[in-house]
Amino acid sequence: MKEKVEKKEKQKKRLWQSKAVKIILLIFLLLIIAGVVFAGIKLAPGYKDTSIKDRTNLVINNSNVTERLQKNGTYVYRDEKGVWYLSFEDVENFFDSHLYFDEKYQQVITTSGTQIASIEVGKNEMYVNSAKTEINGTVMEKDGKWYLPFSEMENVYNVEVTYIEGNDTIVIESLDKKLTRALINRNTSVKARDRSLCRTIEKLKKGDSVIIVAQFDDWTKIRTANGNIGFVKTKVLNNITEVRSDIVLSKQIEGQVNLVWDYYSEVASAPDRTGETIEGINVVSPSFFTLVRSGQGEIDTNIGEEGKAYIEWAHQNGYKIWPMLSNNSLRETTEEIMQDYKLRENLINNIVNVLVEYQLDGVNIDFENMNAEDKDLFSRFIIELEPRLKELGMVLSVDVTAPDGGENWSLCYDRNVLADVADYLIFMAYDQHGASSTEAGTVAGYDWVEVNVKKFLGQEGVAKEKLILAMPLYTRLWKEENGEVTPTVIFMNEVEDYIPEGVEKVWNEDTKQYYIEYTEGDATYKMWIEDEESIKEKLGLIEKYELAGSAFWEKDRETPGVWTTLKEMSK
Repeated sequence: MKEKVEKKEKQKKRLWQSKAVKIILLIFLLLIIAGVVFAGIKLAPGYKDTSIKDRTNLVINNSNVTERLQKNGTYVYRDEKGVWYLSFEDVENFFDSHLYFDEKYQQVITTSGTQIASIEVGKNEMYVNSAKTEINGTVMEKDGKWYLPFSEMENVYNVEVTYIEGNDTIVIESLDKKLTRALINRNTSVKARDRSLCRTIEKLKKGDSVIIVAQFDDWTKIRTANGNIGFVKTKVLNNITEVRSDIVLSKQIEGQVNLVWDYYSEVASAPDRTGETIEGINVVSPSFFTLVRSGQGEIDTNIGEEGKAYIEWAHQNGYKIWPMLSNNSLRETTEEIMQDYKLRENLINNIVNVLVEYQLDGVNIDFENMNAEDKDLFSRFIIELEPRLKELGMVLSVDVTAPDGGENWSLCYDRNVLADVADYLIFMAYDQHGASSTEAGTVAGYDWVEVNVKKFLGQEGVAKEKLILAMPLYTRLWKEENGEVTPTVIFMNEVEDYIPEGVEKVWNEDTKQYYIEYTEGDATYKMWIEDEESIKEKLGLIEKYELAGSAFWEKDRETPGVWTTLKEMSK
């Protein structure tokens, strides 16, 4: 009996020991799992500490640039005078993609909004819109990199630069961007991500003010007074106030731009348009200005009393006036100006002065027959002109030819940059077969025009809302005789006078023009006709590709129905 009791006791003991071991193993396993989970949380995105501690944090418009680009680094430092410097790379990335170093005059040229500024290396002075101002810093080189005295240029970039010493953070805010503030209604933690199980960046107290970066359903991205950017629960925010709205410049022309050039050469007087109106047109571009040959940026102004009367007529009829500035294909004069910043500046100042003097609304730059190697410098001229006009609320439009053409007539334009900077890029969609053509052909066939519109919007990267399609109010009559081709310009309103009796007009579906061909003696005559029907077809491309508008070369060559058609098809 005693042996049976002892045996049962031993069995119970072994059973208890077995359970104890299992419990210990289970606890151990749970501890391992908990450790793995905790380690996973620590290593998960949003928990790992990615903050910068070895250099100044740079926060630009609510984005921690230094943290985001920490692999490559950003370059910001402060001199003994307290001036903050940004590297050329950072300025290019965030404020001026067209930042330019002028080798000839050893200066930096930068544009932003309505300002153009230049700073010569080593000099404590800056020229803003050609006006000199003293500054505490200068352009300088440090550790193989070039820097701008950014905190001295707040007015140029329209920004506010603030240094938060306790957090070693510099905050740069664009003053033309929206700014919304809020108050914290209870003590809370700022998280690195929009989740509770996440690294805490900063502790906030009730009543603290924050900047709202972006709002979601349960979480809101904010910037704290210390310059930290993170997330808080949306419910902890009160008194949300929009301190500043996005500044959006109003357009001078709402809806479709419809421009007509009014050309009368640089020697004739402006036409008398008294009592005349042009249906569908909202912009006129008279030939008021031309470059002076070898004039180093001087302008020949052909306005006079007739021009003043023209300006009064245009404004009384509600037309904006963007006069044409032509370089008259003076390649050497244009080259001289483009290759020298001071000559470009002189030309720009002259443009601004005459536009202001005659109370005009903008300018149309028509520079043709330029050197292909001056392409980037022509872009510089437009880049430097644009802020001066924007300051005055004036419009800048630039005429260009079709892509992929001749060196001096096509490859001399960087259409992407020009369209990015100017208000409008005007595609002169004519002279498909021009005066120097060795074969007869259309001036502006629909198929050719459409192909090139696609090139502008595609390979050239031109925004559709920037592109104006210019159409010819003329054609050419081609004479083929003894292997030679001779063209004659025929105005649209003269076409019928050049069609002999009995010659039939045949519609060409590719060019969307009427075509005629006839013989007289040993000569064959050909003409692809520009009329209201061909213009209507090309106007359809503006609607099809949602372009900015139309332009016409030139006034007084048209038949009256063109303007009626334009009015009916304009939006």
